[in-house]
Amino acid sequence: MIIKIDFQSDEALYMQLRNQIILGIATSVIQEGDALPSVRQLADDIGINMHTVNKAYALLRQEGILTIDRRKGAIIALDRDKMQAMQEMKSQLKVVLAKACCKNISCQEVHDMVDEIYQEYK
Repeated sequence: MIIKIDFQSDEALYMQLRNQIILGIATSVIQEGDALPSVRQLADDIGINMHTVNKAYALLRQEGILTIDRRKGAIIALDRDKMQAMQEMKSQLKVVLAKACCKNISCQEVHDMVDEIYQEYK
């Protein structure tokens, strides 16, 4: 898996790392049961602090995307609770769609964009 971190971005490094891992799962580059590199190894590979990687892993664990095993490390273990995931997505979408309304983006344009993006993950 190739992690691309933009050191010039305003987005926090740990969020960039989290998002890259989620995109890797969505595009099947990373599969359920796959082990991620150790915190130390990943930090060295991409040139960031170990605490940053640890924060990203902790967030992914909170979100039910991975588990931490002392012997095996970070393992992709997707949360099976679909209703909880849908509630979280709904609350996030409310803000995104409110911004779209403020910018006069039509419902059809939103649907087209969602369809386009979703096709990337099939």
